Amino acid sequence: MPSLPSKARVVIIGGGISGCSVAYHLAQLGWTDIVLLERKQLTSGTTWHAAGLIGQLQASQNRTRLAKYSADLYTRLEAETGLATGFRQCGSMTVALSDERREEILRLAAQARAFGVQVNELSPAEVGALYPHLNLEGVRAGVHLPHDGQADPGNIALALAKGARQRGAIIAEQVKVTRVLQKDGRVTGVDYEQDGAPGHIDCDHVVNCGGMWGRDLAWQNGVTLPLHACEHFYIVTETIPELSQLPVLRVPDECAYYKEDAGKILLGAFEPKAKPWGMNGIPESFEFDQLPDDFDHFEPILEKAIHRMPMLAEAGIHTFFNGPESFTPDDRYYLGEAPELKNYWVAAGYNSIGIISSGGAGMALAQWMTDAEPPFDLWEVDIRRAQPFQRNRRYLKARVTETLGLLYADHFPYRQPDTARGVRRSPVHAQLEQAGAVFGETAGWERANWFADPGQEQAYGYSWKRQNWFENSRREHMALREGVGLLDMTSFGKIRVEGPDAVAFLQKVCANQMDVPAGRIVYTQMLNARGGIECDLTVTRLSETAYYLVVPGATLQRDLAWLRRHVGDALVVITDITASEAVFPLMGPLSRDLLARVSPDDFSNAAHPFGTAREVEIGMGLARAHRVSYVGELGWELCVSSDQAAHVFETLVEAGADMGLKLCGLHAMDSCRIEKAFRHFGHDITDEDHVLEAGLGFAVKTDKGDFIGREAVLRKREAGLSRRMVQFRLSDPEPLLFHNEPVLRDGEIVGFVTSGAYGHALGGAIGMGYVPCRTPGETMAEMLASSYDIEIAGVRHAAEASFKPLYDPRSERMRG
Repeated sequence: MPSLPSKARVVIIGGGISGCSVAYHLAQLGWTDIVLLERKQLTSGTTWHAAGLIGQLQASQNRTRLAKYSADLYTRLEAETGLATGFRQCGSMTVALSDERREEILRLAAQARAFGVQVNELSPAEVGALYPHLNLEGVRAGVHLPHDGQADPGNIALALAKGARQRGAIIAEQVKVTRVLQKDGRVTGVDYEQDGAPGHIDCDHVVNCGGMWGRDLAWQNGVTLPLHACEHFYIVTETIPELSQLPVLRVPDECAYYKEDAGKILLGAFEPKAKPWGMNGIPESFEFDQLPDDFDHFEPILEKAIHRMPMLAEAGIHTFFNGPESFTPDDRYYLGEAPELKNYWVAAGYNSIGIISSGGAGMALAQWMTDAEPPFDLWEVDIRRAQPFQRNRRYLKARVTETLGLLYADHFPYRQPDTARGVRRSPVHAQLEQAGAVFGETAGWERANWFADPGQEQAYGYSWKRQNWFENSRREHMALREGVGLLDMTSFGKIRVEGPDAVAFLQKVCANQMDVPAGRIVYTQMLNARGGIECDLTVTRLSETAYYLVVPGATLQRDLAWLRRHVGDALVVITDITASEAVFPLMGPLSRDLLARVSPDDFSNAAHPFGTAREVEIGMGLARAHRVSYVGELGWELCVSSDQAAHVFETLVEAGADMGLKLCGLHAMDSCRIEKAFRHFGHDITDEDHVLEAGLGFAVKTDKGDFIGREAVLRKREAGLSRRMVQFRLSDPEPLLFHNEPVLRDGEIVGFVTSGAYGHALGGAIGMGYVPCRTPGETMAEMLASSYDIEIAGVRHAAEASFKPLYDPRSERMRG
């Protein structure tokens, strides 16, 4: 047992594969004074019983990048450390048993090509040739990834730990961290117990790699880490004599995966309704433990598996295993610095893909800790996406019954969770529901995505083709384009920045000119030092010392953390006022006429020009009317205090009844914004995307003085762009675009669609995506001279490319 120091640069809590990877990569980057503390033995939580599947294709480009890094790392660890990782590149195969699943896996195959992952589409006969023991009844298609495989999770973790030790890290077992200490908003050290005796280590950083213990440990410091353990089942057969090496097989329509190992078959399940575990805490003695068998719960999966692989009927069961794994509300793990506490880092909640994720996650977190910024866009797994309410245990227990099964459910576009709903609601939620709203969920907010007609079921009918709301949303879309539509965007994040230094502070963190008259609205970005986009927002100056910021609901915690991180000595107060106001966008050519019916105020261009905000009367209430538009039409976003929201909403609905006012959902807003080529944070623009290459240079004012990212903007202007954001319209009006479809320039894959929707006014699917320049500074005309196609499920479709918005390129409609 190594003696523990009284001081360290970083203490890593948890000795599973995640903690060992973080230690290894920090040591590799030259960090010294690294201490990893494990409460029992290394791997004894969940790592030791993981199935060890190595699948490189993930849901996004950067998560795929991390998984590919993990696979590469595991192949070289043995030579470096002398410990075998058991990594075998036997490939993996997914088969589809329905037409919808066939569409999904063929879209995934196209996505793999866009992400640089080798993939082969398979006919049913080819599936049988690769996996001869499989009953091909019902098999529609397959995809094969030859560089996937399997590995020994425990040995990988031990190899990572050995590699860290070789570079000077201290890794101590049987040491339980009891408390993380903090002062003045930052980490100062940890208390621990070793052999019953207390101890303490001063440190600058802490990394919570506590897995299923991580949530409760984090909450001791007010850090939100929403995860919950679920029971995860698999069986291992007796040796099957005729079994040869086989690829990993996934049959998601039957909730099953198969792994051949040493002549045996491991059959695992991701059943539709999972069993949460550890609601009352995890026993102190838990170490390499199994949970009680529940054969009745597993039996439906086994029955289908025996039908799918008949030789299982003759094979004896050697092991029936049930062990806990951590799941999160959205099936994505958590990485990064907690917004609540400086230098409190998290790498946890891996949703049964911890082995393939941990190598890359450890590398990315180590670079993030070293450089104080992530190495590339990691928003999908960023801890700052977690909402404070999500630490609620009743919420987590309800949600994770579903998220485990969603791993193998059909990943339909726009799919919404069924569990743990209704936590955050607008003041007019009941009115929307009565009017036919079908709700989606973002950051816990219930948001009307579309409105059902009278007599139509108020529910989604999911598909990869046109879903049951397609025509509903088309009518909403065209109401916004041709008449008047009313939306509820109360879920927008709303931040008030005020104080004597408010203007100077916002000038520093925002790229546009913030020193504007009161009542002016500024569209801007907050940039990082690389010129990447940290936040996309509008800022309204309310007074000499007060500003009102509107950000996406999903990014509120991230944006608050970014602002607070850069306050320094500025005399400003930053307040989240999201719940205090409802926001009703009233949009369309008739919006001015409708407002004239409910307000004595003047809404003409002269009295209320585009890009300004002022207080107005509506009905018997007051609102702040912001003349901006995310749909590209004449309109106002009406900000109303929550107590008057229902009155203002009902006043508008009643006054608009005879002029065709239509309640509209988020799907219509999204299809309108994509016709107008408005960017969406998290898809089209991220912290990895340079503001100039995103086509947002018009919102950057380098002549205003210094601001974060200014030098990167000047350098990019000097060097020329290496890629540009392009808008696409498919020539064929039938196919649909969502995101991640490969973009081809002159027949070669050059990128992928960052976001897509159907453009009802333009008559076809519209997508956005970055296209690399062939030479630095290649002109727009040269790029448009090429031919473009977009691949959907293996079929290439011709696309029109444009740098100007295909809809109303001069923005005359919303300024009219």
